[in-house]
Amino acid sequence: ESSEFSQQDGKLISYLAKHNHTSPFFHPQIQFRLKMPIFVAREWYRHTIGFSRNEVSRRYVSDAPECWIPDIDQFRERDPKAKQGSCENEVESANEAYTVFYESVRQATDAYETLLKMNVAPEIARCVLPQSMYTEFIETASLAAYARLYKLRTSPDAQREIQCYARMIGKFMEEKFPVSWKALTT
Repeated sequence: ESSEFSQQDGKLISYLAKHNHTSPFFHPQIQFRLKMPIFVAREWYRHTIGFSRNEVSRRYVSDAPECWIPDIDQFRERDPKAKQGSCENEVESANEAYTVFYESVRQATDAYETLLKMNVAPEIARCVLPQSMYTEFIETASLAAYARLYKLRTSPDAQREIQCYARMIGKFMEEKFPVSWKALTT
């Protein structure tokens, strides 16, 4: 959106968004190269309408896997009132949880490297890698699709880790499409 938008243009955009006339928002296409842990990407990939993705495959890359390791204060308690989700409270045994997590990831990545040294095909060896491993993908989607993802994934009941990625997308969109983004997300 350019700064040459008139006040009348802004009113039209707001009207269209407010009344769910979303087809004009399908035309602006945005492309990102994203890197996130697999467990976040699998939730992100649930958004399919208006999205096209191409993920880097561990079958074709030889660099060492990189895994997300949460900080000690990120080990949150399970929410007893929700089937899924967490509380803001840190678990009492956060140091121990961190150690278990870290050692598990280290053992998995060591096993992966060992299998490769044994000449096991990467497509088989990768199966031992944890869901915390980072994946990378190129994604193209419409402004409308990103607005829907943003609204769902920044809600308070969304997993904290996916909220961070959605907020980053939101900051970029707000900068590039200030009038439309505000109309679509408020």
